[in-house]
Amino acid sequence: MRTATETPLLAVDDLHVEFRTRAGVVKAVNGVSYSLNAGETLAVLGESGSGKSVTAQAVMGILDTPPAAVTGGQIRFKGTDLLQLSEEARTRIRGEGIAMIFQDALSALNPVFTVGWQISEMFRVHRGMSKRDAMKKAVELMDRVRIPAARERVNDYPHQFSGGMRQRIMIAMAIALDPELLIADEPTTALDVTVQAQIMELLAELRRESGMALILITHDLGVVADVADRIAVMYGGRIVEHAPVHDLYRSPAHPYTRGLLESIPRVDLKGRELHAIAGMPPSPLDLPGGCAFHPRCPYRRAACASDVPPLYQVGWTRGSACHYWREVLDAGRR
Repeated sequence: MRTATETPLLAVDDLHVEFRTRAGVVKAVNGVSYSLNAGETLAVLGESGSGKSVTAQAVMGILDTPPAAVTGGQIRFKGTDLLQLSEEARTRIRGEGIAMIFQDALSALNPVFTVGWQISEMFRVHRGMSKRDAMKKAVELMDRVRIPAARERVNDYPHQFSGGMRQRIMIAMAIALDPELLIADEPTTALDVTVQAQIMELLAELRRESGMALILITHDLGVVADVADRIAVMYGGRIVEHAPVHDLYRSPAHPYTRGLLESIPRVDLKGRELHAIAGMPPSPLDLPGGCAFHPRCPYRRAACASDVPPLYQVGWTRGSACHYWREVLDAGRR
């Protein structure tokens, strides 16, 4: 367990990211803060447009600037603020310190090069290996992520693999240089349920083997239940709740989290009606005043439309950005 004097592997502090467009300023990330320790898994959850992927891209240093701009905050990796580093220094950290898996493997992989060439390039560029040795490492990595007949398939092209196998190739490329932190952005999107489970199991196994930390970005609470240590829920560019995974599933302390959980089918509640969250997520171009969730919230009061709720401390290990978190928490315990 980390002591008070130890430095987190990653600490995001009051991060703000904007996109300057012809339509106006899009406030994509509005004061996000979280930390992650070595070997820990954090799941970042939220609907499309909540800011979860933009936060990850800011950590990686791959935002398109312009139109994107980090307008405030810090991103400290092993105590060093990444936002203060040169592009050359950040490039050295990418791959070896922090790596990322993207949600659309077919778009992320180059269609004109074999998968073996693309994996082995990591070793040629960063480790100075010969082409022969780098290709051997590529086969080893394909074996490690459980691609059948890796030696025979190393010279195949991305389109010759299924969606699940392409995602495994992306994982192989991401872990090639033994990063200390792996960010997986919607790693199971467009995969069937069985393949989703296999990919999540693989990521959990790789984390246990290597001791790396893992950030899982997803809109699906169901896929992270058995993998994450902690969960951060985002809405309107902010973290609205964070908690250890079992505490959050057992008794959410924010109405948005509660709504997400009530919309998931559960085998122990067979025959029970599912409840959808009313309304639509807000546009980052025109966020509501006060709490961004208040137009959709069944617990709203007058103060919710005018006063932005801070992240209230809920016990020792969790927080909720809801003025009425006690009421939400009590409702979940009944």
